[in-house]
Amino acid sequence: MFLDYDGTLADFAPTPDEVNPDPELIDILTRLVKHPDIQPAIISGRRLNHVISLVPVTGLLLAGTYGIEIRTPNGNLVNRLDYSEIRPGLDILKPVWNQLISGHKGFFLEDKGWTLAIHARFVEDQVAEKVLKTARQTAGKSIDRNIFRILGGEKFLEVGPKAANKGASIEYLMNRYPLKGALLTYIGDDDKDEEAFAVINQHKGIAVVVSETERNTYASLRLNDPESVRKWLRN
Repeated sequence: MFLDYDGTLADFAPTPDEVNPDPELIDILTRLVKHPDIQPAIISGRRLNHVISLVPVTGLLLAGTYGIEIRTPNGNLVNRLDYSEIRPGLDILKPVWNQLISGHKGFFLEDKGWTLAIHARFVEDQVAEKVLKTARQTAGKSIDRNIFRILGGEKFLEVGPKAANKGASIEYLMNRYPLKGALLTYIGDDDKDEEAFAVINQHKGIAVVVSETERNTYASLRLNDPESVRKWLRN
């Protein structure tokens, strides 16, 4: 069972750093880990060390930066890419984006090591659209398209390695930890999760989107919000 974190297991916060460990969620995941027929895993866009701090559950597979950084169920750490090949390109882009958003209230530049992301969730629509459009253009001029890709979202923009892809990460994990006869399930809420949904469908699994409204999606089922997800997991 693959789970996204933000927007799926937990509500969004004004900035990623404002999310704290949730005892209720930790209890739910601890119970899932102990279930004999379920192998839960979290695949998040957050850095792995941040995911570990939010869900300190022994035996839980955790994957950060869309699956580039992995902590296996027995606690081993695995990086799917060479960090030294990724970071220099981001170091060029970071000051450009910092200058772009300076003076604009509500924007937040998150440096996740492997990726850079601009958050504008609480910025007025027209301002967010204008600044993020310029940020996308500047990124397109400075990054190596053979290494990086640009990810969009609702008032969100991120540059990261092409391998930072939840669908590819699921394929990697399935090859590394083959579970013969397992029914794959993925629960997520945004466009990055859609890449995972597509892979889950290829393997005849169950894809569940978290959304308060109907939308175009690869998922076949829908839950309204993180509280609905938690209720489903409890049962």
